[in-house]
Amino acid sequence: MDISSIVSPLFSVFLYVIPAAIIIGLFKSPWFKGKMGEFLVNVVTKVSLDKHQYHLIKDVTLATEEGGTTQVDHIVVSPYGVFVVETKNMQGWIFGGEFQKQWTQQLNKKSRYSFQNPLYQNHKHVKTLQNLLNLSDEQIYSVVVFIGTSEFKTKMPENVTYGLGYVRFIKSKTERVLSWDEFDSIIEKIESGRLERSIKTDRAHVQYVNNLVMEKQATPTCPKCGSNMVLRKAKKGVNAGNEFLGCSRFPSCRGTASSLAE
Repeated sequence: MDISSIVSPLFSVFLYVIPAAIIIGLFKSPWFKGKMGEFLVNVVTKVSLDKHQYHLIKDVTLATEEGGTTQVDHIVVSPYGVFVVETKNMQGWIFGGEFQKQWTQQLNKKSRYSFQNPLYQNHKHVKTLQNLLNLSDEQIYSVVVFIGTSEFKTKMPENVTYGLGYVRFIKSKTERVLSWDEFDSIIEKIESGRLERSIKTDRAHVQYVNNLVMEKQATPTCPKCGSNMVLRKAKKGVNAGNEFLGCSRFPSCRGTASSLAE
């Protein structure tokens, strides 16, 4: 029996099935969704904002004072300020508050996932740029834009937007806070200060972020708000002098490692 008549068609099928499976897996990956989200924001920004007044710089990796790196999705430079844009391509219901460390994504009744407050995530981007460019708080803005099929289920700050909302937020700032000379200087500083756009730079940044995540996982977090816990010493009462773990946001939050009360 000639088995080649059986093997040959099967081999041909595998030549199509395996690449198709790889492509489908790639499309469903968080990396692809993130890149697609950034691409859509890039296109909308270029179409919706006057290129003579708003200059878009995308995918900027900068060195930080701590010796690591931070990666900014989009920076929009204009006479009305520098807008630092963080993109989230997500599905489902989104729950979160301005000062909550962790937000929640709910896909259905049973599927709930926590993710870092994107305002906290973007804060480091803003501060790194602020130091590089020597800008005041009135000259730089943090903006978060969600795209995809996500829907906010809690009230969000005005700088946390959905879809074209981030364009409306940028356009709402109409007071000039930068001169045209400063406008040109800022663009030049960002372009000269950014790390080379390459796979090597991306890999090094991912490794740095992974190391940070591992360090944070080893740090106790507050059971009330999710912030880091710090070692404290009781000053009065029967436990005076005893050490305990308390929330780093005290007195705004009074969570301890052993109790949610107070």
